[in-house]
Amino acid sequence: MTDQIGSVHRTVLLKETIDGLNLGQKSLVLDCTFGGGGHSVEICKRFPGIKIVALDQDQSVFEKAQNKFKNLNCQISFVNANFSVLDEVLRKENIPEVDAIIFDLGLSSDQLENSGRGFSFMKSEPLFMTMKENPSPEDLTAYDVVNTWSEENLAKIIYGYGEERFSRRIAKGIVEARKKARIENTFDLVKIISQAVPAVYRKGRLHFATRTFQVLRIAVNDELGVLQMGLEKGLNALKVNGRMSIISFHSLEDRIAKKFYKKMEKENKARLINKKPVIATEEEIKNNPRSRSAKLRILEKI
Repeated sequence: MTDQIGSVHRTVLLKETIDGLNLGQKSLVLDCTFGGGGHSVEICKRFPGIKIVALDQDQSVFEKAQNKFKNLNCQISFVNANFSVLDEVLRKENIPEVDAIIFDLGLSSDQLENSGRGFSFMKSEPLFMTMKENPSPEDLTAYDVVNTWSEENLAKIIYGYGEERFSRRIAKGIVEARKKARIENTFDLVKIISQAVPAVYRKGRLHFATRTFQVLRIAVNDELGVLQMGLEKGLNALKVNGRMSIISFHSLEDRIAKKFYKKMEKENKARLINKKPVIATEEEIKNNPRSRSAKLRILEKI
């Protein structure tokens, strides 16, 4: 993911990720989280003639990124799909295996700020929080979660996914508020969270609504279940000596990646390229504060 027009997003750990994938000009890369196209663009610049299959379940990101590839010499095919079905995508593309796979689990600034789907607590938007550009009526949304889930279930996910210490108070606040009126948009929810947490918490370095919003996004998109599936299918799709990188921004995501990588190493199916996760330098954090929580892990199939 990279800079968007009208957005300040920068791809996190870009050089470290691409350096670690051991690519060549004839490599075939699966970019599982295309986003703003940051990894794919940089790979095309560094390895002319390379082939990339780019996945994203948000069709709009491909349209926004088209111009970035006009003067680059690489073959890239865009596929509107979630990486949980990467095996089906590769089958349809007639690709038996790939040399490298990238998972960048961070949202691009454009998705956060310009999607209109309620990812950001800084704008008044409908409570969708689904990664799909046009969700169907059957798709779960954040509106469904906050207006129908029980207080117990809300408290459980806000604490379990977000490690939010005021999870019970926030869950209680949500349930009390919806008795009076439906929770329609992001600002409704921010107000409820604000009233549920202590005044001192509202003045902390991290915005008081951050964890709850992150939790809702994870729950709506089943991000943890999808990640587990993607890692398993990704390893199957890799060539021997092929590499898979994952950049996570959340402790639960990193835990899933770490556990999966260690299991594959123990079963002699892969080796760890970096024993400890690669993290952003002080300089990168200064230029891009969002990189502070990023962790990069790279695995090689054996």
